[in-house]
Amino acid sequence: MAQACGVDFGTSNSTVGWSRPGQPALLALEDGKPTLPSAVFFNADDDSVHYGRAALAEYLEGYEGRLMRSLKSLLGTSLIEGQTEVAGRALPFRQLLSQFIGELKRRAEREAGRGFRQAVFGRPVFFVDGDPDADRLAEDTLSGIARAVGFEEIGFQYEPIAAAFDYESRIEREELVLVADIGGGTSDFSLVRLAPERAARVERRDDILASGGVHIGGTDFDKYLNLAAAMPLLGYGSMLLSGAQVPSSYYFNLATWHTINQAYTRKSIAQLDELVRDAAEPAKLQRLRRLVEERAGHWLAMRMEEGKIALSTNATVELDLDRLDPAAVLTVTRAQFDEAAAGLVDSVAATVATLLAEAAVRPEQVDTIFFTGGSSGVASLRARIAALLPDARKVEGDLFGSIGAGLALDAARRFG
Repeated sequence: MAQACGVDFGTSNSTVGWSRPGQPALLALEDGKPTLPSAVFFNADDDSVHYGRAALAEYLEGYEGRLMRSLKSLLGTSLIEGQTEVAGRALPFRQLLSQFIGELKRRAEREAGRGFRQAVFGRPVFFVDGDPDADRLAEDTLSGIARAVGFEEIGFQYEPIAAAFDYESRIEREELVLVADIGGGTSDFSLVRLAPERAARVERRDDILASGGVHIGGTDFDKYLNLAAAMPLLGYGSMLLSGAQVPSSYYFNLATWHTINQAYTRKSIAQLDELVRDAAEPAKLQRLRRLVEERAGHWLAMRMEEGKIALSTNATVELDLDRLDPAAVLTVTRAQFDEAAAGLVDSVAATVATLLAEAAVRPEQVDTIFFTGGSSGVASLRARIAALLPDARKVEGDLFGSIGAGLALDAARRFG
């Protein structure tokens, strides 16, 4: 059994892997499942804290409190040095991340029946696009948090490389593989030469032809579907009596997972009251005002996430928006989603094309595309990436577990 674990702290879901001969790599973290949704709910009714599925259930059951999701998105931003209000008390965002990662460690250790002092953490190729200093600060912040919760030795591995290690454990011959890791917060790619005889090596630098990424992931697809399909019901794109458009900042905050709570501030609500009076379509703004007052922004974002997932396999989906006032049934088509997400897909495809060019690899030289990450199920995105490499085999890994399993292998090689 390995001495160290691999930690995949994800934007939407997190896992912990531990390499054990003949046993699954991923440890069960909640209700026998290997994934723990990256969510925290502070229940104000009984002053308790809940994590993962339990956090989401408490929120949806209507308990008073504060839900926090997409925690990883704080890394590399100025928000990490800020704070939010929970039950009348200031909670630093850095402390919030420490609470979640500490809980992740405790659950993994309880399931493993032992403590972990060493770990390899996954990280996106870029926490922050085009800003090396901010990117370095994000990794340093995560390292500091990991040490604060009890990890003494810490390594980092690019998430697509970790997924490549997981895929490599199942192949029988050498392959040149494009790993496409489309996660909740980023889309990361690595072009890697894999082979059974290379798998035991600790140093794999020469096998990695290129890595790249862009800060676009599943939460961005949720956001743009929300803005295109649901937010017009709340007045997005409507006009004021003055002839100006209703400010879009309210809608962007509500549609972005890690800024939803900013829409609930007293200042924001007071501004909304003024907008209702000045709106050309006041009923829509009143609906927005009630949604904010009920702190139902996360509920709406969850409905959009459900719609995104359903549209991966269906041409049309109906979403019951029963918490709106008045309630509505929203019909969303895949064509509508594809149009809303077109700019995101273009950016991700451009990242892949640049990666191939930088590696001086022709499309026909790539043997396999290995898809992982929960958001690699977005049909238009997967089709666009596949079209860049038409001759490559398309293989789907464990969308939520490949990275954690690969990190476990890497941890065993590094730390024994």
